[in-house]
Amino acid sequence: MPRSKSSRRWLKEHFDDVHVRRAQKEGWRSRAAFKLEEIQQKDRLLKAGQHVVDLGAAPGGWSQYAGRILGDRGRVVALDILPMDALADVAFIQADFTEDAALEQLRGALGGRPVDVVLSDMAPNITGQSAVDQPRAMYLAELALDFAGQVLRPGGDFLVKVFQGEGFEEYLRQLRGRFKRVVTRKPQASRPRSREVYLLARDFRV
Repeated sequence: MPRSKSSRRWLKEHFDDVHVRRAQKEGWRSRAAFKLEEIQQKDRLLKAGQHVVDLGAAPGGWSQYAGRILGDRGRVVALDILPMDALADVAFIQADFTEDAALEQLRGALGGRPVDVVLSDMAPNITGQSAVDQPRAMYLAELALDFAGQVLRPGGDFLVKVFQGEGFEEYLRQLRGRFKRVVTRKPQASRPRSREVYLLARDFRV
C-alpha cells in the first residue's frame, strides 16, 4: 500500500531530525530522552536514589535516561500499553493506564513505597482532528495527575506532557492547587510545530 503524503512527510522529518540521529548515535531508545535531559539540566528534577514512575514509557527513552541518574539505589517503574525491551533497574508493566488493572499492577510494583517523581509522556493515538485528540490527551493528563496524587510523597514532583488547547488552562489551575510551583517547559527536542508542552509541578501538597 503506498504511503500517504502526510506519512511520507512525517518519515522524512523523522529521519532528517538531528535528535533522531543523535539518539541513534549515542544509543538512546528515542529522541524523547533529550526532552527529559533538557528539563533535567534546567530544573534538576531527578536525583540519585529516587523512586520514579514513568507513564507512557515505550520505547524507553525517559526510563533509560532516568535510570542513569538514579543509579543503583534508585528505581524506575515504567508502564505503557506497548511492549518495551528490558532495561536494567527498570520494572516494566505492559498495560492500559486507563484501566483499573493497570493501576493495581503499578501499586503492586511500588509495594506501598511513596514515589519521589511521577513522569508522564503519555499521548493518545493522534487522528489529526483536534476535537477528538485534545479531549483524549487531557483525559490521560487527568488520569496521570490523579495517580500522582495517590502515590507521591509530600514534596514530590510531577512532569506531564499536555497539548495546548481546550482544557489546558483548567488543568494548569488544578496543578497549581496541588503543588507549590508549576512551570511550563518546551524542550528544543520537541518538534516546533507540535502543540505539546511539559508542565513541571514541584513540591506536592498532601
